Amino acid sequence: MNEDDTPTPNGIRHLYVHFPFCARICPYCAFYKTRGNATEVARFCEALVSEARRVAKKFPLTLETIFFGGGTPTVLSTSQLKNLLGLFHEIFDLGALREWSIEANPGSVSATKAAALRDFGINRISLGVQSWDNQLLNLLGREHDVTQAEESFHIFRSAGFSNISIDLMFALPRQTERQWHHSLQKTIALQPEHISTYCLTYEEDTEFLARFARGEFAINDETEARFLELAMTTLERVGYEHYEISNYAHPGFRSEHNRAYWQGADYIGIGPSAFSTLGLERWQNVADHHEYARSLFANESPVASIEKLTPAMKRTEHIALGLRTREGIVADTVDQNQAEDLVSNGLLSLQANRFALTRAGKLVADSVAEELL
Repeated sequence: MNEDDTPTPNGIRHLYVHFPFCARICPYCAFYKTRGNATEVARFCEALVSEARRVAKKFPLTLETIFFGGGTPTVLSTSQLKNLLGLFHEIFDLGALREWSIEANPGSVSATKAAALRDFGINRISLGVQSWDNQLLNLLGREHDVTQAEESFHIFRSAGFSNISIDLMFALPRQTERQWHHSLQKTIALQPEHISTYCLTYEEDTEFLARFARGEFAINDETEARFLELAMTTLERVGYEHYEISNYAHPGFRSEHNRAYWQGADYIGIGPSAFSTLGLERWQNVADHHEYARSLFANESPVASIEKLTPAMKRTEHIALGLRTREGIVADTVDQNQAEDLVSNGLLSLQANRFALTRAGKLVADSVAEELL
């Protein structure tokens, strides 16, 4: 794609940054990730800065949220993080920035690194704990153990972070309800401002999908529903707001960046495999850090594919994503007869001209969305 063909919107407020390197490749993860040596990581950082400059020059940005995801951005050394974050301050106008998140794995956290993140403007941590059970962490291929996870949380607290999210996974192979309940209670005891609970899905090109295909793992819809219901009951009881199917927060601590996605806002993504969406156009960068760097150093666009969206496609996304949120969707977005049937069945509620999932509806959210599409 020629960047000159890209429509230039006004006031893009959200930026995603994809960092592809990990210390270890988790067998369930489908995001673009790889292991890299010091030379490859340094070359990637130079390329990322180059793309950041191109984006800042081309698009009118009024950034309110930035999200550094991966991969594992915190595998960068303290000096690399300082250099990269410092350059972002130079490249972008961050005067309107309200939320700057970074994903962190417990195995790559130190006090000096946490302090550097705080000093350079990161104000929200997404900590990938996944489980408070060492056997399950081993199954997931995580590089940390329970002790490291708890130490990492306290390191970020001591560095002054007052907005920490903990990621957990449920419906794992051989995971029991007792283990899931323990993970929830352990997380609550730490009092993070935000908790994300993700049901395991078997994604393409992952080791877990291959094991599922061989019959080693199985999916049980009833088990998934019980685990989700246990999370809702446990977390809401202690004051967390269930504001999206997978996300819970104390008042004032919702993820503003992710809410922008769910609400269909425009955003720019930089880094290999990153998506951008502006109006009715969506494009994705090449999912290979070597080709990504080569193209940028050759002053070429790193974009690998572009998709022209239609109003019908946008409507489908709006329903599928909006229905997952506490606010739901505007009533006239969907067929009234279908929606009223779902209300009668106790899966949807209608308030202030908006349809939202009921508690029962959340347990079968995908099926409800399909009915409305």
